[in-house]
Amino acid sequence: MFFLLAIALVIVLPDPWNWIGFFVSIVLGCFEVLFWQRRVRGKQRVVGAQTLIGRQAVVVTPCEPVGRVQIDAETWAAVCETGVGEGTLVQVVGRRGLQLVVTPVGAPEHVSVTRQE
Repeated sequence: MFFLLAIALVIVLPDPWNWIGFFVSIVLGCFEVLFWQRRVRGKQRVVGAQTLIGRQAVVVTPCEPVGRVQIDAETWAAVCETGVGEGTLVQVVGRRGLQLVVTPVGAPEHVSVTRQE
């Protein structure tokens, strides 16, 4: 952000303030980059279908036993051993490949899950 500000200051401000503003913005931009680099260093990446385990979803097409659920703006293929209707709130308890294993919210989680990585 500071780098764009530096370019804008060179164009907008009169001489010599444009160059003073440019160099100050560049220095602040370098400090900003160093700050964010230190902040995110060592953080583990959170990606893949396994990150959905434990989340709640809404059933889009009835799971009897295979259907589709929506988590945020994504729809996933899901399987529910008990069968649930459209609009039901379910919780993701596991996955089989890219198919999520879900149970209705409040139901006991006794489903055996084989994880494929």
